[in-house]
Amino acid sequence: MCNLYNVSPKEEVERHFRVVVKAGGAGEEAYPQAPVGPFGRGLFIRAGSTAASDEPGREAVIGQWGMVPPRSKQPRPAGRAILTNNARIESVAERPTYREAWLSGRRCLIPAQSYQEPNWETGRNIWWPLRRADGLPWALAGIWSEWQHPETGELIPNYSMLTLNCDAHPLLNRLHKPDPALPPDAQDKRAVMTIRPEDWQAWLRGSVSEAQALLAAERLPAPEAFDLGPAEQTDALLARLRQGPPQGSLF
Repeated sequence: MCNLYNVSPKEEVERHFRVVVKAGGAGEEAYPQAPVGPFGRGLFIRAGSTAASDEPGREAVIGQWGMVPPRSKQPRPAGRAILTNNARIESVAERPTYREAWLSGRRCLIPAQSYQEPNWETGRNIWWPLRRADGLPWALAGIWSEWQHPETGELIPNYSMLTLNCDAHPLLNRLHKPDPALPPDAQDKRAVMTIRPEDWQAWLRGSVSEAQALLAAERLPAPEAFDLGPAEQTDALLARLRQGPPQGSLF
């Protein structure tokens, strides 16, 4: 799962995803600032709905990172105990908050310069900023909806990232705090899913079954697709911890 990510710069989103981002101009909403946390303002890309959409049939939308339950009276809960910025792919078709968006094909790409996950291998939390090795933006898999405020009539676009089990992934399974009561292959650690450029149209416009096929564990990015700097730094720290303090040191 992910609770903090950095939106890619506007120019990078426009170039990489071939969309026009209408933000920051006169009368337009400001472009989201990084980092984005739960219920913060972010950006998602969905299939264009009109002939005025951009050439690939995609449009960029600024919205709330956290789905709004259909019968909610407010766009976000009073407390942060209930988070809706991540949705499990195993239950997305059943949970009331996400079900209609998923079954209606309201899928999106979430541009991210990086996203953050915790590593606990040293016994304390070390945040890993996960970037692509090639420096390009991630296209994270998401679903979106639009919620209308019952009192003001304001229409609020909102979205969630989809997550799946990554226990078998050689890099991503190092993240999140392990449960000592469970074996390593049954931790149910979660990872956000990325969509490859060649699959963007199928993800945005394909059937539910076609989209489901793109969300398999074997389609998670290979370790070499990531900037391995954070992993290498943690490995170096683990090596020093195994060696213990230098001889003659009192600490």
